[in-house]
Amino acid sequence: MKVKKKVLGLSTVVLATSIFAVACGGDDNLEEAMQEERNDAEENNNNADAGEEADNDTNENEGNEEASGEAQDGGDLTIGIVSDPVQFLPTHSSDTASGDIEDIVFNQLVRIDEEIEIQPELAVDWEESEDGLTYTFEIHEGVTFHDGEPLTADDVAFTFNIFIDEDYTGPRGGYFRALEEVEALDETTVEFRLSEPDARFLGNLGFGIMPEHILGDVPATELEEHDFTRDPVGSGPFEFDTWEDGQYVQLTAYEDYWEGAPHLDRLTLSIVGDQNAMMAQIEGGDIEMGVVPATDFSTAERWDEEGLVTLSSTLGYQYNYMGYNTRLDMFSDKETRQALTHAIDRQTIIDQVGQGQGEVAHGPVSPLSWAYPDSMPEFEYDPDLARELLEEAGWEEGGDGILERDGERFSFTLKTNSGNQIREDIAVIIQSMLNEVGVEVDVEYVEWGAFLDQIYPPNWDFDAIILGWALGTDPDPRAIWHTEEIEQGQNYTGFSRDDVDELIDENVLIVDQDERAEALHEIFEIIAEEQPYTFLYYPNDLVAIPTNLEGFIHHPRLSYYKPHEWYFTAE
Repeated sequence: MKVKKKVLGLSTVVLATSIFAVACGGDDNLEEAMQEERNDAEENNNNADAGEEADNDTNENEGNEEASGEAQDGGDLTIGIVSDPVQFLPTHSSDTASGDIEDIVFNQLVRIDEEIEIQPELAVDWEESEDGLTYTFEIHEGVTFHDGEPLTADDVAFTFNIFIDEDYTGPRGGYFRALEEVEALDETTVEFRLSEPDARFLGNLGFGIMPEHILGDVPATELEEHDFTRDPVGSGPFEFDTWEDGQYVQLTAYEDYWEGAPHLDRLTLSIVGDQNAMMAQIEGGDIEMGVVPATDFSTAERWDEEGLVTLSSTLGYQYNYMGYNTRLDMFSDKETRQALTHAIDRQTIIDQVGQGQGEVAHGPVSPLSWAYPDSMPEFEYDPDLARELLEEAGWEEGGDGILERDGERFSFTLKTNSGNQIREDIAVIIQSMLNEVGVEVDVEYVEWGAFLDQIYPPNWDFDAIILGWALGTDPDPRAIWHTEEIEQGQNYTGFSRDDVDELIDENVLIVDQDERAEALHEIFEIIAEEQPYTFLYYPNDLVAIPTNLEGFIHHPRLSYYKPHEWYFTAE
């Protein structure tokens, strides 16, 4: 068995634990087109075989080149994804399905490599002033958007000034609290001016650069309503072609891409509806590449051994969690939340749901990060201790065996997104485990778009949720854990502590990484102690890849990494 772990030449195409499902109908046109392509490919292969037999001597050298695995230009790749994107607007998108596709369509100033190190992309180089308040970037000349217009420093300034617009409506404003102004000094030079040093600044520049000539006159309050969100124009290696809701997104190679035209002609991201359908379509050949749910690891291992696919695995830069709405009385005290974590056997969840593909999580940071503390509080599986803590928190057994406190039954609804089999299975297991300690749980599966609407501000229409979080380049915890991120950001649970807010504000002012790590350790340890989430586990990314597809790197954070370098070899 040749499962590959973090090997150059392979890459995750869909992020295993951050992809969400939508209900989708069939697409006869897409299926017919795919079948025609398969028929054409078969006919071409047959013709090529006949030609080789007829002219073996003259084509001998060429045949040897193909057999040796030379890169072949051309070809279409069908990638399975579980959920529909929401919108294509890099300054506003917060779902994985949208963000992954934006990574292909748009370029960024900087991007993280497979070692989670910041590398230049559009940037040629940059300088930081001695006081840490000014960053000056030089960008590549000759870069064009997909409509042929040049990408200049004006477009970079336009994109990042959106985040600091007083009318900005997206969830990323907190990333740029220290940013005062972005100005294009000339066509290839852009200057960022900060009000105070920000240690996370470079790591927060990973957003797609958008065209000012299309969006420059659109008020910040109207950006999410603009046609651009469904028909984006970027400068990346593949340009947007078609989006059929619930069916597929199609991207075509941008031949004038500044780093060189992609080898592949087209990427079709087929929205399969759920992870069972993903596996069935990989096996049937309708999907050539896709995420393998950990529940199907053994099946994918067998496919790998049989030569149907190449299976790649690496620890993902992410975690799965059960989050509590701390606005509700039942989840308002940390003792209750700690008890619930003690009642959940997370290793059993990994083994039963994930076939062992992951590691138990204890806090809101990856063990791959330099900021992971050695002294992270850990709440091991101990249902007896869970019962004791619940009793100490004022919960008493009611007549039907369900706990009660101040006349309120400990009964809640646990929501997750429909079609994600792993999350659905986790919900059922947690339901059973919590019932053992006297907590009643109803499970509800919600279509992804409706699910987001329910948990987003200002609705917060949930008791508890199961989700995953893909960690950013920089370990700054503001986006989820700062009080200011409750009203418009991603602090859905409503977690709030003044001392944590102060520590979060201070950590970004510390330029020395060792000193900053100490501050971050304190933040992460407090959050772990508070348990606004039950941190479930860090999952492995598992990806099935065509055996003749090369040029991939299995990236722990990015689903589509350097797609212009992907290519087929002759099988």
